[in-house]
This record gives sequence, C-alpha cells and structure tokens, in this order.
Amino acid sequence: MKHRLVRSLILALALVGLLAPSVALAQSSTTTAKKTTTTAAKPAKPAKLLDLNTAPKADLVKLPGIGDAIAQKIIEGRPYQSKDQLVSKNIVTQAVYDKFKDNVIAKQPTTSKK
Repeated sequence: MKHRLVRSLILALALVGLLAPSVALAQSSTTTAKKTTTTAAKPAKPAKLLDLNTAPKADLVKLPGIGDAIAQKIIEGRPYQSKDQLVSKNIVTQAVYDKFKDNVIAKQPTTSKK
C-alpha cells in the first residue's frame, strides 16, 4: 500500500513537472497579447481650435456654457487680442471661460507689407 502511494505521488509530481512549463507559457502568451493590444491604441486627435474673431454664431453656441445671447456678445465684442479678453470685457464669467478656454483661440489678422 505504501508503494502504491509513493508511486502515485511520483506520478503526480511528474505530471505537474510536465504541465508547469506549458501553463507558464500560456500565461506568458496572454500577458504578451495584452501588451500588444494596449500599445496598438491610437492617440486621440486634438480638437480643432475655434477662432473667437471669425467663428460664426452657430459654432460659438456649441461651446460649453455659451448660449445664443453670449454668442452674440462675443461677436459684438470683436476683435479680441487674446482669448482671455472675454473675461476682462465681462462677456463671460471666469467659471464659464474655464469650461471652454482650451477649445478657443483669438487669431490676429495677418497684415501684408507692400
């Protein structure tokens, strides 16, 4: 009976020894596949900036916190030397400006010399 138990243990250890490398290989393959998947993701394109000096009212109202009335005030306050003039000219509050400031720009017209 003792011999049967010893043989069973030896057989079990031998099977574990044979199976262990294939389990480790399977886990390694899974990890590699996960790494490949995460590195294959494409970075998001940056959003196009909206020019406060030329944007139509329809585009301005799409900004967070901007409705028809404020969009009209933005148009009437043109031209802007910098985008933060929306706050200094009391067109929008600082809190509203903070919601969309990364989506806008105040481009300056280029003057050509003759």
